[in-house]
Amino acid sequence: MQQISRMLMKLFQRARLEKPGQVDPRAAEFTLSLLIAMYDRSGTGYVKTKSAAAALISLSGDTLLAKYRALFQFYAVPDGKETLITRSALRSLLTDLNQIPAIVGEGCTLSCVEIAIHDCFHGVLNAAIVKEKFLSWLRSEPAVLLWLPTCYRLSATEMVSHQARCR
Repeated sequence: MQQISRMLMKLFQRARLEKPGQVDPRAAEFTLSLLIAMYDRSGTGYVKTKSAAAALISLSGDTLLAKYRALFQFYAVPDGKETLITRSALRSLLTDLNQIPAIVGEGCTLSCVEIAIHDCFHGVLNAAIVKEKFLSWLRSEPAVLLWLPTCYRLSATEMVSHQARCR
């Protein structure tokens, strides 16, 4: 927990320097509280770094494709010349990401995760898939992660301004 706290302090300190006045001074504290609520419900004082990274990546302001690529990199394993994601790694990723909507009572069941894994690996004979297959599956907006592109679209529309006037 302390390691994640220090990392968040550095991250938001850098963000405050880049965007003065736009980052709440308590952002690191609030983010740590959110991560604890999502990933340490039993109060052990321990949050897996990979889980915290997955949450930060998915909640970042980056593009969907950049998020998907980063998530692949965090959960994939090297296999010779390629990097692949296994069924168990995908299960871990989806379980970690499912904690985000679960915090507001919108998470899905374990069977949703298993259905998503089966869907992702549909027609695949190998034990793991390459990045292109993983990204293609994510672009199809699987139900288990539908909240992610939806949140991205909502945040992207915040920056849109129209020249129309209302009466």
